[in-house]
Parts: sequence; structure tokens; C-alpha cells
Amino acid sequence: MTAAHLIVGVTGASGSVLALETLRQLGGAGVETHLVVTSGARMTIAHELGSKGLARLNEAATHVHSPRNLAAPIASGSFRTSGMIVVPCSMRSLAAMAHGLGDNLVTRAADVVLKEKRRLVVAPREAPLHEGHLEAMLRLARLGAVIAPPVPPFYARPATIDDLVREIAARFVQWAGIDPGHCMTRWGGGSAV
Repeated sequence: MTAAHLIVGVTGASGSVLALETLRQLGGAGVETHLVVTSGARMTIAHELGSKGLARLNEAATHVHSPRNLAAPIASGSFRTSGMIVVPCSMRSLAAMAHGLGDNLVTRAADVVLKEKRRLVVAPREAPLHEGHLEAMLRLARLGAVIAPPVPPFYARPATIDDLVREIAARFVQWAGIDPGHCMTRWGGGSAV
């Protein structure tokens, strides 16, 4: 069996650490990753992860593509992937994906994933949400995407921010069809009150 190929798109919303952990978990699972970081994301990454943040993301990926390269292999449905995770996902990118506006490699690759009926996991990072945001999410969900806001699973009793990030990223990985293994706490039932 061949290894899975997964696209990871990183857009300008807050949550760069989630992208880094998602890439780490995918790498740990033996998944070949294709990373695309938008120009807006570069600014956020520098602010949240420091001056070496982008280099850390690039090192965690198998392949790195420019967001302007619409001729990259992942821009075509003939290039086989298992799907795509967009983490974090800005509302601008989410709206573009919902309306098929493939104006950069993240939104083009997402459009390809949707048309080829592959898994698209989108992690929108915004609050509060107005009606336009919700309508774009509903449209994208109706196209087949998994809308997965980075909501922490508190039943896992995370003790640190790193615990929260690991658990949230593990869910993205699972929803993309990859087993996150020991990175994810699974509900084992609780006691009746």
C-alpha cells in the first residue's frame, strides 16, 4: 500500500501552532505532506511562532509549494491525494473555497479536493461569527467539507496549552482519515450522576 498524501493549507487566521502540530502528527503517521502557506499566514506565523516559525513549518512538511504557483501538482485532480486540511482557516479563505474562487494555491487545491470528492477539513478561526461567515460555512459543508473549528476536548483534561494543541490537531488528522494514534484521547465513558 502506498503512503497517504495530504495537503496542508495555512492561511492568515490565528492558530499557527495548530498547523505546526498537525504537520508533526501527519509526519509521525508516515503521511507525505504538501504545505502551502499564504502571504497573510506568513505575517501571523512570524507573530505567533517567531522569526523561525515559517522555517519550522517548512521543515515539518515533506513538500512546500508557493501559494502563487497554480501550476503545482496539487492544483490538478490528476495528482492523487487523500485530501486536505486547512488550519487555521481565515474567513476570507473559507469564503473563497465556498464559492470556488481558486485565486491562490490553497483555494485552488481545496477546490480540486472538493471536485474530486476527497476529504477537506477546514479549521475556521474567528469569533464571533456573523451571518456571512455562517452562510459560507454552510455552503462549504454542503459541498462536502468538514467544518472543524479548533474546539478543545475538555474531557481529555488538558493540563497545558501543548496538551490542548495536540488534542485539537489530532482531531483534524482523524477527520482527514488518518489515525492520530496516541496523540488523541478517546472518550471511554463516564460515571452516571
